[in-house]
Amino acid sequence: MSPNNKPEGYQAPAVHKAFQLLELVSKSDRGIGISDIAKALGISKGTTSGLTQALLKLKVLNQSPQGKKYFLGPALVELSLSAWNYLKLNKTAQPILEELRDLTGETVFLGACSLDRTFIFATAEAAKPIKITSPAGTTIPLFAGATGKAFLSLMTDEHCTDLIKRHGLPQFTPHSITSEERYMADLRRVRERGYALDNEEYMPGVSAIAVSLGNLRGLPLAVWVVGFANTLRTDQIHRIAQQVKQLAEKLKTSLDNQP
Repeated sequence: MSPNNKPEGYQAPAVHKAFQLLELVSKSDRGIGISDIAKALGISKGTTSGLTQALLKLKVLNQSPQGKKYFLGPALVELSLSAWNYLKLNKTAQPILEELRDLTGETVFLGACSLDRTFIFATAEAAKPIKITSPAGTTIPLFAGATGKAFLSLMTDEHCTDLIKRHGLPQFTPHSITSEERYMADLRRVRERGYALDNEEYMPGVSAIAVSLGNLRGLPLAVWVVGFANTLRTDQIHRIAQQVKQLAEKLKTSLDNQP
């Protein structure tokens, strides 16, 4: 059937399977083999092998040195950043992240939401000797504390509940919100005040404040401040949150105007 004669809503099964395969690989921290991929997707090993070989050639997948495991390849990151010049993005963002770090005294991160993960683009580490740190290129789960709430607060309730049903609400710490009803109520508060909070929900003894920058050039971006719970105290949260919101708006404007 020619493209002009394809029925409305044509799904391209091979493309659909390829994306299912990539989503499966993305959730495997140690890589995944042909047999496990075929079983999970309900397709033959031959079909799976054909898909993986095509994706390897496109650098969408990487293969372990032994050739038994598959990982996500560099092409996906390149595609995500295709609308941006990565060096320009960091050059634009870094001074503002450092300004926010100096205001709050805590480590600041800039990251993007992709599938069920958050990818850290840039950081400005706190100057104190004991601090929270994570290098650019690190990923964290979508539902990890304040960052996840900042991203999900921009989605419809229907989309959020669908994500929760598909992925579940993980219990990272005893303070993690695992009730769908409580989580959705928290998202409504995030929308009202313009920032998300994490009080030891992702890591014990660690708190965070996150603000979404919206969807810029196809990438949902957020900036967040992370520190120890005994320094990000309740009586300081509102003041720091306003600083994060103010600098987030400045960062958004700078990135919007980036050529």
